[in-house]
Amino acid sequence: MVTVHVQFDERGDKVKIQDYRKPNYLIDPIYIRRWSPRAFLSRDITKDDLNSLFEAARWAPSAANIQPWRFIVAKHDADKKKFLSFIDESNVIWCKHAPVLVAIVSKTDRNRPGSKNPTHAFDTGAAWGFLALEAARKGILTHAMGGFDRAKAKQVLEIPDNYAIHAIVAIGYQGDKQTLPENLQQREIPSTRKNIEEFVFEGSFENP
Repeated sequence: MVTVHVQFDERGDKVKIQDYRKPNYLIDPIYIRRWSPRAFLSRDITKDDLNSLFEAARWAPSAANIQPWRFIVAKHDADKKKFLSFIDESNVIWCKHAPVLVAIVSKTDRNRPGSKNPTHAFDTGAAWGFLALEAARKGILTHAMGGFDRAKAKQVLEIPDNYAIHAIVAIGYQGDKQTLPENLQQREIPSTRKNIEEFVFEGSFENP
């Protein structure tokens, strides 16, 4: 039996996830439930709920247990204003309504001077994935953005040279898509994905 997961926007309109996403193989529904909307309510997230997302990220796999991920959180207006100063305007239009913005950062070296960590981005991506799934489990939505000025972000957020910034994530609850520009309203549905045959290969890269 297939469970249909329903989310509601601010007006009570139903978004049936499985109208848009249908797995070809049996997986836990949490993977289908996670998606990246742009319409956010200004409703606050409790401290405990927010910390539970970082707790999930804490348990991500990490090479040599270095745990290179770092998260810079903006919840208050002054901090959010700093974030909005380096985010692309096309993203500011919608993400300014989210109650929380988070910069995802990773430490690029090991604890020994001059020793690089080649898996810092890989491990931090896993931590972000754990965070996003825990958010989905709680009915909290996340939308990661790559559209921002990385050099300015490092300067504004005082990020040291041996750290890389990968993404900015808007976190909150789903709002009314009518608050978005018309072109974004049309995109406010869960996206589909490629079939695994398009990205899984056996033995060599050219052998699907």
